[in-house]
Amino acid sequence: MVRGARQVGKTYSIEKLGRDHFPKLVTVDLEKNRGWHRIFAGDLDADHVLHELEIVTDTTIQPGSTLLFLDEIQACPRALMALRYLYEARPDLHVIAAGSLLELAFREVSFPVGRVQFLEMHPMTFVEFLWAIGAEPTAALVLGSPKATSDVVHQHALEQLRKYCFVGGMPGSVAAYAATHSVRQCFDVHKEIVEGFRDGFSKYAPQVDPLCIEAVLRDAAGRVGSELKYARLANGYDRRLIRKAFDILCYARLIRRVQSANPGGLPLGATGAARRFKPLFLDVGLWQHLCGMRTDVEYAKVDLLDVYRGAMAEQFVGQELLVSQDSELYYWSREARGSTAEVDYLAAVNGEVLPIEVKSGPAGRLRSLRLLLDTYPNCPRGVVFSSAPYADVPEHRLTFLPLYFAYSATKGSKEWEPRAGGGPDPRAALLD
Repeated sequence: MVRGARQVGKTYSIEKLGRDHFPKLVTVDLEKNRGWHRIFAGDLDADHVLHELEIVTDTTIQPGSTLLFLDEIQACPRALMALRYLYEARPDLHVIAAGSLLELAFREVSFPVGRVQFLEMHPMTFVEFLWAIGAEPTAALVLGSPKATSDVVHQHALEQLRKYCFVGGMPGSVAAYAATHSVRQCFDVHKEIVEGFRDGFSKYAPQVDPLCIEAVLRDAAGRVGSELKYARLANGYDRRLIRKAFDILCYARLIRRVQSANPGGLPLGATGAARRFKPLFLDVGLWQHLCGMRTDVEYAKVDLLDVYRGAMAEQFVGQELLVSQDSELYYWSREARGSTAEVDYLAAVNGEVLPIEVKSGPAGRLRSLRLLLDTYPNCPRGVVFSSAPYADVPEHRLTFLPLYFAYSATKGSKEWEPRAGGGPDPRAALLD
């Protein structure tokens, strides 16, 4: 089961897999062909289901040589149930399903737990963007172990990252940029994709007013990087309706909850606080479109930490962590009388908790990170992602990394460990 938001490339990728690695691919689109739902309405016997699918697709389905692809499976909840019987009766048949909003479909049927492997598909990461535009040497750099580079290489990688943050990782937008090298063309693609999402909101009524969903989506996008209260979203709507709309957007993978957690140990999810969270949007390119960002002004800014009050950089790092961590995301937030402290992200790396800040580094901006390291000695070090070059400050248990290393530094590899020494670093003064 491949799940993910619409337009992230699920159908394209699965069909390419089928064409490249199987003698035959049979695609059953359960959204376009709603009449085929009757195949799953009665007896879910595997032979019966496969026989009728062969008739309507005018082909044979041969275990061992055919890839059966059930696309948009959420449109037919009983097809989800049929997966169990296909698994049990035809274990030699290769079956892939894909869909979105699966949580809503799960409510209607008994899901075959233990018989389906889930894979999550995200927008293209920064390194995938670099591959797509033919920048393989830069891709090798950002995919490798974080290290110091020359200033020329560092600035080049940052410039490529700045382009990615405005192009985003949606395949349609990346394809447009690869073909034209025009960021402006990508803005038109963003508009089309968002309009497609909006057209789909009507499918959720009467559960939730589509206008409420759209208002929540827009307002939540504008609050990336900040703790969220439902009452601050979609002015004029009831709080319960707002929460329902937010949940649906999470089911659709357009928004992800980044929950507050205790960094005292692993797994982080054991201490996740469902009531305290920050929103993260699906894609940094779509995010800047939804925020109504003046791209002519923001694109001219050289430092990503200056774009939209630093929220663009935090959105980018969050997207990379969703892939590298292959799990939910967390951050640290402490409220005490007279003071508050917050660290942007917590990651599990090589069996340890790694606190992460996304900062430009002005004086006083790292107090929360230092407080966390002092409070939780199980966290051996902290990482600060910024536009600055690589540097270690071992006396403060901190490593400064360029933003473009967000994935490789958090994917859980023993290859990268912060190195002590390297001479005095001016950023040490920020910590005094």
